[in-house]
Amino acid sequence: MKSNSHFPRRSFLTTSVAAASAAAATLAVPGLAARRAAANNASDLIIGEGDYQFRVHHNWAQLPDKFTWQTTHNVAVDKAGNLYVIHEGRANQKDHPSIFVFDSTGKYVRSFGAQFQGGGHGIEVRQDGNEEFLYVCAYQNIKSFAKLSLTGETVWQQYAPMESGKYSEGEDTLARDGKVDMKKAWGKDKFLPTNFAFLDDGGFLLVDGYGANLIHRYDKNGKWQSCFGGVGQGQGTFQTAHGLWIDRRNSEPVIVVTDRAHHTLQRFKMDGTYIDTISGFGLPANIDILGDLMLVPELHARISLLDKSNKVVAHLGADVQRVVQTKGLRERPQEWQDGKFVHPHDACFDPQGNIYVAEWVATGRITKLEKIA
Repeated sequence: MKSNSHFPRRSFLTTSVAAASAAAATLAVPGLAARRAAANNASDLIIGEGDYQFRVHHNWAQLPDKFTWQTTHNVAVDKAGNLYVIHEGRANQKDHPSIFVFDSTGKYVRSFGAQFQGGGHGIEVRQDGNEEFLYVCAYQNIKSFAKLSLTGETVWQQYAPMESGKYSEGEDTLARDGKVDMKKAWGKDKFLPTNFAFLDDGGFLLVDGYGANLIHRYDKNGKWQSCFGGVGQGQGTFQTAHGLWIDRRNSEPVIVVTDRAHHTLQRFKMDGTYIDTISGFGLPANIDILGDLMLVPELHARISLLDKSNKVVAHLGADVQRVVQTKGLRERPQEWQDGKFVHPHDACFDPQGNIYVAEWVATGRITKLEKIA
C-alpha cells in the first residue's frame, strides 16, 4: 500500500476517433485479449498475461434496491479494505446518497453524502494521525470540496479559492448559497474540481479539471497556498487536467497530471515546474500507484499499467476501437462484453494488488479485477 510513504493511492489516505485509434496503436500490447477459463462464468474470466493476470468480477458492488447508480465516478479503499464509491447523482434527488461504502466482499455497508448529489466526482482516503478521512470534490452545480470522516461527518467544506485571483466574481458564494446558474456554470474562470493528491507535509493538491485547469496547493489545514497550470496546449498547461497523483517510485518524487483531452500524462517537479509529457493514451482519467506499478484508467476503454520507467507493461480490458466507434454504448449495457471495459473513469489498487474500476456509464458499474498470484 501507499499513502505519503509508498502506499497505494486510495489506501490511507468528445474526442476524435482518429486520436483514440492512434493512441491504441501507439501502446498496443499483444496477447492481452480476454480469455475464458474452463468454466463459463464471470468469476472464471481472466484478462492479462504473465505477472499481470486478473480475474474479472463485473458489477461486483451491488446497491440495495432503494438506491440506484447514477454514473459512477471514483473509488477509494480504506485500511480495513472497505471500498468507497462516489457517483455524480441527480441534482433533483436531494435525499439520495452520492457516496456508498462496501466491505471487502462487495456487501453494502452504509451511504451518505447527499450534499454532493448532482456533482459527485473525486474521492480519496487519507490517514491523518490515528484516524482516516475522506477527501471529496464535486463539480457541476456543487463546485466544492470537503474533508469528511469515514462515516460522512463533515470536518470542513470549501469552495473556489478566490484568493488565487483566477475565478469570476461570486464563484464561491453562489455555490455556497446554492444559487449556481447551470447555464453559466462552466468556463475557464469557473471552479469545477475533479481530484486530489496528497503531499508529504500533510498538505494536498486539488485539480480544477473542468474549470480553470489549475493545480491548487493547500497546506495541512486546508489553507490555499499557490497554483500552477491553466488552460492551454500542453507543456505545463492542459485541456481537462482531470486527475493527478504523486509518483514516488524513483529517488525524486514528481507530480503526474492526466491531460485528458490531449491523451497524455504531464510530469512536474514538486514546485510545479514542467518536466515532460508521456503520450499515447486514450482520454486518461486518473492515476494510482502500488509499488513500482502505475495504474491509468482511460475513458477510451482500457486500463493501462506502467512500470517505474513509465513503459506500458499491460493493457487490461481493452475495447478501444469498438467503444470509440459506437455512439451511445455507455447507455446500452446489453451490448457490453465480458472482460471488456466501456469507459473507465477511475481505478485504484488495494494492498493485495487487486484493482477496483469505476466506469462512466449511465447505469454505473464497479468491476473488481482480482489479482492472480
